[in-house]
Amino acid sequence: MHHFSRPGAGDAPAIHELSAACDTEVLGRPDLTLDDIAGELAEPGFDLDSDAWLAHGPDGRLDGWAWARRQGASEIVDADVIVRPGVAGLAERLWPLVLERAGALAREAGHPAAVTDVGVYRADRAKQALVTGYGFAAATSFHRMRVDFDGPVEPPEPPPGVTLHGGQNEQVRREAHEVYQEGFADHFGHAYVDYDRWYARRQAIPTTDWSQLTLARVDGRAAAMVLGNNQFAADEGCGYVDTLAVRPEFRGRGLGRLLLRTAIAADAARGREGTILHVDTNNTTPALGLYESEGMRPVLVIDIWRRTVEAG
Repeated sequence: MHHFSRPGAGDAPAIHELSAACDTEVLGRPDLTLDDIAGELAEPGFDLDSDAWLAHGPDGRLDGWAWARRQGASEIVDADVIVRPGVAGLAERLWPLVLERAGALAREAGHPAAVTDVGVYRADRAKQALVTGYGFAAATSFHRMRVDFDGPVEPPEPPPGVTLHGGQNEQVRREAHEVYQEGFADHFGHAYVDYDRWYARRQAIPTTDWSQLTLARVDGRAAAMVLGNNQFAADEGCGYVDTLAVRPEFRGRGLGRLLLRTAIAADAARGREGTILHVDTNNTTPALGLYESEGMRPVLVIDIWRRTVEAG
């Protein structure tokens, strides 16, 4: 019989070991670092005493990690249940807790239901079958894209009227946040988050590096932004483009390509082996085609499965 408890920051190494074991079973290697787990546990608004569970076996080994986390004040709740390979029956105990909590999070925010999302590796057929059994349906797919360098990459020259600005300045960060919110407003799973919460979340992630934020202004107006971090530096030797956004009124001017090339050139200058990003294949903009045209190729597919859970 497994004993359930609530996690704390000090549980990050055990959660990472469990996650690595599960990833290795499916992918042949770990996909998350200890910093990734620490960042998840430090997420602002993620109440570890209410929103997450640990399951330890009789020998004290961590065999299960489950959570439900609402995006801001929206009805969208990200959730997952991770169970050590070979441990039977534990997922079936954890999933009802997670779904019940998802409904409660929706009620607390004044929504009639929670739109609950879980990411599942395309290669994980067993987990796909499990979430299907709990009423989830495939909603969209994210491709992890990667481009490798074979030498220095020349940074692009901004066209006339376009200026680039670094993220160490608070005003630049605030303008970049506005661009991000407008640029992603119609994207799958996006929920508005105000600047203070957005900034706090980034600050809580150990891999954040504000020098990897670039804002593009067109004739002095904030038009596009790219934000990178060090998420894949330790395990993949790569830079990571976390967010690339263009305000709708400025699309079609090549700003996305300009900032992507700027980020790639900066990663090459840092001595990285390549650059990684994720793209929704059902993106409302032609982002996938842009990335492919810059030599990026898919290396992993993560499907998002969605279920509506009535507010509890």
